[in-house]
Amino acid sequence: MGVIGSPPFVIQNGAQYDGISVDVWRAMASDNNLQFQLVPQPTPLAGIDAVERGQLDLLVGPISITPARLARPGVDFTQPYFFAKSGVLVHSQSQTLFSRLKVFFGWAAVSSVLVLMSVLVAVGSMIWLAERRQNSSQFPQAVLPGLANGMWFALVTLTTVGYGDKAPVTRVGKGVTAVWMVMSLIAVSSITAGLASAFTLFLSGATDGGIQSAAALKGRRVAVVAGTSGEELAERGQMRTISVQNLPEAVQELVERDVEAVIFDRPAIRYYLKSNPELAVRLAGFNLAEETYGFVLKPNSPLRTTLDVSVLKLQRRHAVDKIVDTYLF
Repeated sequence: MGVIGSPPFVIQNGAQYDGISVDVWRAMASDNNLQFQLVPQPTPLAGIDAVERGQLDLLVGPISITPARLARPGVDFTQPYFFAKSGVLVHSQSQTLFSRLKVFFGWAAVSSVLVLMSVLVAVGSMIWLAERRQNSSQFPQAVLPGLANGMWFALVTLTTVGYGDKAPVTRVGKGVTAVWMVMSLIAVSSITAGLASAFTLFLSGATDGGIQSAAALKGRRVAVVAGTSGEELAERGQMRTISVQNLPEAVQELVERDVEAVIFDRPAIRYYLKSNPELAVRLAGFNLAEETYGFVLKPNSPLRTTLDVSVLKLQRRHAVDKIVDTYLF
């Protein structure tokens, strides 16, 4: 039996192997009285090739069941024993006062302020033009004082404060004010949305920069482990990839800022961060794809049915969940 994978799915201690995938396999082998020997493989792809050539009876590890792999005529999978997600590891951004204040200079906040000022100027100008002749005591005919008073009146009306220090007396002025009162009910929520978002980010300590979605990875330089499903995901997302041999190498590329992100299985990333809390990296809040893990064997393998039955038995007894909890929690 070939074995390949990263902690917590495959953990090597000298010649001894442990981990989620290995423990699940041992339970399946015990259920069927199977004797086996684990042979390490350099990459998942190399292990799958060895199974297809008949050099291995089965490949044990967190092997993602992908359409490309299932399409290979000499490869088959057992029933999935684990359901996971592909995660993205990115740089952790320092939470300094300056980094927090930067959210107020983002486009959402700036655009909200610009829209608010534009609306106040427009409404204030219309009020001033309508009132400057018959109501010059409140809205002077001079441009700057008159416009300033008009904007003040528009702002007081928008916020529903209602000081009453200024009020229109002409029909046109009252008509503009009536329309503005109705419009402001809708405008307040729209205009303040960007400002509310900025305040939320500021208070939570988050930032609005960096990689916030899968779409933001397009064209970025990312590290992937050779032979894993991360290569397919990076190619599909039109990213620029650097292939490495394992997750620690990929993380090192990220720490040294040779890449902007690492694509790998989310549970493995969580386990690695738990073991290395000093690293200035974090798990992004989004996933790239759903992953199902199975063991690789040949389509005509006599073990196929018995192993599938064993997987279902383990899942019904919640034995797989107990194994997972041992390593992840």
